[in-house]
Amino acid sequence: MATVLSRALKLPGKKSPDLGEYDPLTQADSDESEDDLVLNLQQKNGGVKNGKSPLGEAPEPDSDAEVAGAGKPRLSEVTPEGYPLEPLGALEQKAASSVVSCVRTSVFLLMLVVSMVLVLVCAFLIPCPPRDLHSTWSRHLGPQGGGDLSPLDLADVNGDGLRDVLLSFVPAGNGSAAGVSRPPAVLVCLSGMNGSTLWSSPLPEEARDITCLDLTPGNMAKTVCLVTGTHKMLSAFNGTSGKAMWTLNPNYLSNGTLAAPAVVLPDVDEDGVRDLVVLAIGELQPDLCFLLVSGRTGSPVGRPVKYNIVGVGNLIGPQVYITTSGAAYILFGFGNIQAVALRDIFVQAQNRDSLPPSLQIEEPEWEKRRSVNLSELIDVYSDGVELLQMVKAPDSNSSNLLITTTQGLVLLRGQNLTPSWVLGLQGLHSQPTPGYFTDDETIDFLLQIPNGVGMKKVMVVDGDSGLVTWSYSIPCHMKETPATSAATVEQKSVFLFWAEGLSAASPNPDVVLGTEPPSLHHLYLLHPTFPSILLDLANATGTVTASEVGINDLWKDAFYVTRTTGPSSEGHPAPLVVSKLSLRWALMEGQMVQLEETTPKIGRGELRRFLSRIKFVDSPYQGNFCSACTRAKLLLDFDSGSLSPACNHSAVYTPPPCRALEAEYFEKMSL
Repeated sequence: MATVLSRALKLPGKKSPDLGEYDPLTQADSDESEDDLVLNLQQKNGGVKNGKSPLGEAPEPDSDAEVAGAGKPRLSEVTPEGYPLEPLGALEQKAASSVVSCVRTSVFLLMLVVSMVLVLVCAFLIPCPPRDLHSTWSRHLGPQGGGDLSPLDLADVNGDGLRDVLLSFVPAGNGSAAGVSRPPAVLVCLSGMNGSTLWSSPLPEEARDITCLDLTPGNMAKTVCLVTGTHKMLSAFNGTSGKAMWTLNPNYLSNGTLAAPAVVLPDVDEDGVRDLVVLAIGELQPDLCFLLVSGRTGSPVGRPVKYNIVGVGNLIGPQVYITTSGAAYILFGFGNIQAVALRDIFVQAQNRDSLPPSLQIEEPEWEKRRSVNLSELIDVYSDGVELLQMVKAPDSNSSNLLITTTQGLVLLRGQNLTPSWVLGLQGLHSQPTPGYFTDDETIDFLLQIPNGVGMKKVMVVDGDSGLVTWSYSIPCHMKETPATSAATVEQKSVFLFWAEGLSAASPNPDVVLGTEPPSLHHLYLLHPTFPSILLDLANATGTVTASEVGINDLWKDAFYVTRTTGPSSEGHPAPLVVSKLSLRWALMEGQMVQLEETTPKIGRGELRRFLSRIKFVDSPYQGNFCSACTRAKLLLDFDSGSLSPACNHSAVYTPPPCRALEAEYFEKMSL
């Protein structure tokens, strides 16, 4: 039956001795092997056993056997159709390959287990590198013995990619000794990572200003910290070691004292290092003296240059301004702003007519403002000037002049010194804080103005039109609290300022009552995307005397450093505290203060999602900073002078991309 079914289906298979075909159904049902079946069939047909007859003769094939077995191979050659016969050695090779495969698998698994164990051991034994993402610390430096100045600066001095904190103070207990008019001070550098002391150096007098920068542009530039004292001290310290590199001999200032911090200039003596200029003032106000100082040795570059200036008001400057064409001018004055060309100071100091290439450039619009008798002084502005700062001009390589006067705020175009706008405002005594608040990519300004007893008004002025775009009255008993800003990748800025405690919501923005005693001050953050909300980031019981914002480029984070003088008790000096706060961490942990109701109402979850995506970057707020794109264009195209004309070389900090471009520029100039 199976045979008939197999023939009907015409299944392929091995030929049967009877039918000439192989029946797979019969083969599947049989318990015998293929070889036994063939041998049994041969025995039935010819009495052959194991291929031989009992008499040792070949069998006589019958008709069926001849037909079925014609041309049939021997038993040793019989194989299933399509499958060649494998020799015995092949089976041995298969067994050997199977053993090798098992060995390889075992070795692989063993190595994997060992690797996992090593990783776990290293994870527990080797500490992870510190991350600054949540870095917040506070350092008590002990009681402060005196001094009204609070110099503070940020610079990466140990090469860990995070800017460190430099400050100077007068320690308590260093009373005036016999013959010494003032107690000595100390210059301290704190690690930006954890607040530990990296180094400290004694100072012969109280410091007026600390400025850290690179005097030698290039990849191998060293961070140099210039310290200007209140009398005659001007020293350059190595930022890495804290050792003094040079100190200006006070005999060169025998007839006066330093009136302001030193200003960084282009390389006027052509020794490859940027030089400085200091302004000294004598016992009589008209005696103003400019002294060029070598940035390499600290020695004077020529003799002092005197100017007779008569004015009423605060000392303005000196500040260096470099026009788009590359002409350098020094701005200064008493209650007014005057300018003198750097080339004129150099000619008088050296008593010669030859000038380096960087000083041979003139700015026609500025030169038109010289008086009729061709005096060296150029009138810039003369109407009750109290403060002067330079800000980057939009869509230009030059800077504008923001002037704070007794009557308000004035913005002068730096190229031709004409007013861009004027804002009438009374009582503005603190320096405006630049930042991006509106969407026009023009630098705006945050102002703080006293507004009654224990109150102040905080407002934001549009840098393009001079109109007030945001304002709010806040309780604050601290006098002239510092404010600052930090830029984000979205071309926006967050503004930080100090005030006293606010209620969660207030229907009247002009009258806000404090919820805490005046001794507790809060740090508030304003983001232009949510002008109806302030974020309460931190609080302090002391008086904040200085603050700075730094950027952590690795994590795109910003950190806020404050210098605080704690409350002093009777007979005990006030303690000095330096604190650091990570802004991205503080944004997520800060308390939301609703200034006014909005439609739709802003939820806490929406605000947190927005704040979690903020990334901070360096930004050229002021004219003495240069963006990387500006340097890339100008440093490589400018063919005369020692530096790019659009970059003000009194820059406090040069970002790493700018350093690389400066090195490329100097390499091109050397060729």
